[in-house]
Amino acid sequence: MTDGRTWRGNWTARLYERVRERGYDSLTAFADARPTATLVELAEELGKDDIVGAQVLSGLFAEAERRNHVTRFVRDVLVRMLSQSLPQGWPTVMDDESRFAVAKALGRWGGYTPESHQERADQVMASLRAAPPPPGWRPLGPDDELLLTLLPDNEA
Repeated sequence: MTDGRTWRGNWTARLYERVRERGYDSLTAFADARPTATLVELAEELGKDDIVGAQVLSGLFAEAERRNHVTRFVRDVLVRMLSQSLPQGWPTVMDDESRFAVAKALGRWGGYTPESHQERADQVMASLRAAPPPPGWRPLGPDDELLLTLLPDNEA
């Protein structure tokens, strides 16, 4: 838990300063080098005491909007949520525990999905429930073949 200093001052400048200190020209490049790290893990790497996952999410979304790559951002966040909730990949057996883990990952992802992509996210969630991926499937990045099928890029 933080003591509130994460939101003090110009946290955006602090975030990007940390990214540049690590040799990256964008937060997206930093995150892309760690495609299955959670938002919290990314934040902790950038500043355990004064950067939080919500700031990383906000920065990644802002960059995606500027670059017209919001769909890729949406896939990226899904990969991170799946990695966090399903570290061994898609469950082999859908018992109560695995159903909860899948629901947690998809529910959190849906909550982080921008309004512009909410309908598509709902379709992806329905598709994954109707036709689950193979047991053990674990996307290793936003350009995973199955994710590209479920949520193709459509930005101009």
